[in-house]
Amino acid sequence: MTRFVGSVAFLLALGGPLAAAPQDMALPEPTAQLKAPADQGHAAGFEAAQGNCMTCHSVDYIAMQPPGKGPAFWESEVTKMVKVYKAPVAEADAKAIAAYLGATY
Repeated sequence: MTRFVGSVAFLLALGGPLAAAPQDMALPEPTAQLKAPADQGHAAGFEAAQGNCMTCHSVDYIAMQPPGKGPAFWESEVTKMVKVYKAPVAEADAKAIAAYLGATY
């Protein structure tokens, strides 16, 4: 118990978690851009990806995925972003994004 109390006192003396202040971070400029859709049938998905995906990550994240994985892979990835990471993407946009990514990447 004495060891715990001493550790807490030490952390507080150093400014510990109670003294932490928010930090601003400058993000680097993106190095990739979304590929144009192969056909006009995926234009809505392209626009939905531009409006939704880059709020959380850069296009680099999409571009670094293994090429040619197909629609099932991208549907799974988009579903994961929405359900696991809680990306605020409407269901219709999520379907359009997955279709666009599956056809383009």
